[in-house]
Amino acid sequence: MEVQEKKQSIFKNLTVQIIIAMIIGAIIGIFVHNNYDVDSAKSFSNYIKILATIFIRLVQMIIAPLVFTTLVVGIAKLGDLKSVGRIGGRALGWFFTASFISLLIGLFWVNTLQPGVGLNLKDVDMSAASDVVDKTQVFSAQNFIEHIIPKSIVEAMATNEILQIVIFSIFFGLAAASIGDYTKPVVNALEKTSHIILKMVNYVMAFAPLGVFGAIAGVFAVKDVSELLITYAKFFGSFMVGISSLWLLLLVVGYIFLKGHMTTLLKRITGPIIIAFGTTSSEAVFPKLTEELERFGIKDKIVSFMLPLGYSFNLDGSMMYMTFASIFIAQAYNIPLDTGTQFTMLLVLMLTSKGIAGVPRASLVVVAATCGMFKIPVEGIALILPIDHFCDMFRSGTNVLGNALATSIVGKWEKD
Repeated sequence: MEVQEKKQSIFKNLTVQIIIAMIIGAIIGIFVHNNYDVDSAKSFSNYIKILATIFIRLVQMIIAPLVFTTLVVGIAKLGDLKSVGRIGGRALGWFFTASFISLLIGLFWVNTLQPGVGLNLKDVDMSAASDVVDKTQVFSAQNFIEHIIPKSIVEAMATNEILQIVIFSIFFGLAAASIGDYTKPVVNALEKTSHIILKMVNYVMAFAPLGVFGAIAGVFAVKDVSELLITYAKFFGSFMVGISSLWLLLLVVGYIFLKGHMTTLLKRITGPIIIAFGTTSSEAVFPKLTEELERFGIKDKIVSFMLPLGYSFNLDGSMMYMTFASIFIAQAYNIPLDTGTQFTMLLVLMLTSKGIAGVPRASLVVVAATCGMFKIPVEGIALILPIDHFCDMFRSGTNVLGNALATSIVGKWEKD
């Protein structure tokens, strides 16, 4: 009887279910790829990916109200502009430092391992990069400001523009706090609403294994993974060295600041990391990560303030990839970049990457735009497109770890 209960508890564990879903998805995807023609495999991929789309849309459905309610309540509880400024200053200081170090790690490993040197370009389909290249028009001072400042909170919520929702919520929360007791009914109503939405998170997360299964099966059905890894062995291997060193650094920093609590944090965020890995979407775990960090012991006012900012300013895995991919393309085209130029590129990436939260395939868009600025053929983005999905798995998981770590450490600094 005890053995049976243990088995049932194991299968009720969301993380275990997701891992099983990934394995089954990979097996079925590989089977379809090896036993059906290309058109049938593509058709299967399109249909099975609907499961992933349903899951991600369910998550997106609750992100905007969750960010608004929790952030307004958190700021109202903070009580004054001084507290918001202090936490915001610490957050941005951490984010920009982490971004700089992540970019630097990508810069170091791409120069050390030189995965693009001697690459054969003749069989690459350059037309595949056209849709990414078209999106590089978002890079201008005007678009940067427009992406940060909302002209309508309704529009920002409808399009899930997290940073714009954060800006409105900060003003709303500060206004509510400044009025005092008169706004308590509104703040209390928003707090109750946030608890309802967090309960919805549990219902939505029940679909996570299906979403991960659909995403993995759909990719493996249309991609010959073994051939891809052989063709891109040097690029992918070098990328893995870089992302592993970033993980090592994040873990060391975590243990320095959080001591033994870091182990508990890792247990809490394992599920969200695996979901982000399987769906290649760190946004898909935003609500679940919010819940897990509060369970870890970080006050809701810190979590609700830090996480939305982190999703706009603190994507460590994506940052590491940007310098790595940009210089890889330069190496492939045999375009020499001196140290000064590479550091200028790093600073450009620091700034341009902060204004495109929510842009589809954001990392690739930033890489393409940066290549154009430094006279590197933008079409070179096609070199990394075939393997980008697998790199994105590791980027997304790393982004989740980086944001969880930043929120926890700032929470500790605030003695929460």
